[in-house]
Amino acid sequence: MLLNFRVANHRSIRDELEWQLHPVYDGDRPTGTSWQAVPVVGIFGSNAAGKSNVVDALRYMAGMVKRSPLLAEDGEGVRRQPFLLDTVAPAESSWYVIDLLVREVRYTYGFEVDDDQVLSEWLYAYPEGRKRVVFERDGDSFRVGSSQQEQKELQTVADVTSPNALFLSMAARSKAALAPVEPVYRWFRSELVFGGPTTGMTFRDPLVLVRHLAQRISSRGELPHLRDLLRAADLGIEDFRVEALERDVFADADHWQLSFDIRTGEPASERPPGSRFPPRHELWLKHTGRNGSFELPLSAESLGTRAIVEYALALERVTRVGGTLVVDELDSSLHPRLSAFLIGLFQDPTRNPHGAQLLFTSHDVSLLGRKAGEDILKRDQIWFASKNEFGETSLYPLSDFRPRSEENRERRYLSGSYGAVPVIDDSFALAIAGRGGACGETAETGRPEDTEA
Repeated sequence: MLLNFRVANHRSIRDELEWQLHPVYDGDRPTGTSWQAVPVVGIFGSNAAGKSNVVDALRYMAGMVKRSPLLAEDGEGVRRQPFLLDTVAPAESSWYVIDLLVREVRYTYGFEVDDDQVLSEWLYAYPEGRKRVVFERDGDSFRVGSSQQEQKELQTVADVTSPNALFLSMAARSKAALAPVEPVYRWFRSELVFGGPTTGMTFRDPLVLVRHLAQRISSRGELPHLRDLLRAADLGIEDFRVEALERDVFADADHWQLSFDIRTGEPASERPPGSRFPPRHELWLKHTGRNGSFELPLSAESLGTRAIVEYALALERVTRVGGTLVVDELDSSLHPRLSAFLIGLFQDPTRNPHGAQLLFTSHDVSLLGRKAGEDILKRDQIWFASKNEFGETSLYPLSDFRPRSEENRERRYLSGSYGAVPVIDDSFALAIAGRGGACGETAETGRPEDTEA
């Protein structure tokens, strides 16, 4: 469970930006829960305000944790994207810090980097509320562990950690040193999920995506969230099933070597005579037709339906373990009704027993309103992003305005009461129309044009 995220000097984020996820209003907590962080948070704001850069900063942090040893192997520096709109920030370091709650223990992890190396890095644990240093790093100097055995294991990793690699990543690759860092590394590796439809963009063949989804569904068994989302979408889809299709036995290994992995384009690994391809999975969706029910394979469905299937898989993944699902532009692939339904799943402790989180950005202001008389988003679940005249993004919560529980937040946001809305005057319409002055005026004089009767 993510409690807090802080970042500085990343893309449009110049100075420190903090995303605080602790509950503010006890009365807005989901009934019967004592979660230490809110289950849903949405960031709203105008185009190019930097909403996506907040998500990108968290994605960058996760990517560094998972892949920084590869940079060390390549002998590169540190790949980053600092703020570039002044002469000072690009030369300054960038830093990223999270507070987590993993298995009822709080952790603080962070690192600071420049273009060449990791300048500092730290991981603290708070078992029983007391701070314990797992490791601290200041350049090439390391302070590790609390027990003698832990110090020995972590120091061995410190001795081989490259200047541009994260110590957390290196320790996680060592079986001996994994235990002290494993909860935090596992959260980055498997419990932090960046969702949203890929629509086949990461695959050479869109059918590979379809089969990939079907295989994941087959491996996870019953998926109640998929049925919920498909039915809530009102697509006329009643149910689904996964079919495993066995493939031909190859008579000899040479025949196998002529086959290719369609995901990578590389030759498949050699198999002995008599081997089979792994089963190919297909997802079938059951529709309501004029003359009764019929089935279609997912490969024949629309991109929107495939997106719903992907969301359902991500939802199942995080709710099973209490993870965090992060979606940039939730409204780009889901109808407002579906977005509200998805938010409601995370708000419901019976469907989300482990306190999984949904963090998202959106332009859909209807999510600031109500559904069936209930707020879709609570007061401490709404944040706004805005950008000043120097191109610097800031982030602030609705709770700063001390909103009343009954006020119409959708209307107040659109009227500009909370800021973070674009200011559009007549010049915008004139620019689209290719006119330089007010309507009916010449660009040169500003006086009405002469027209014939």
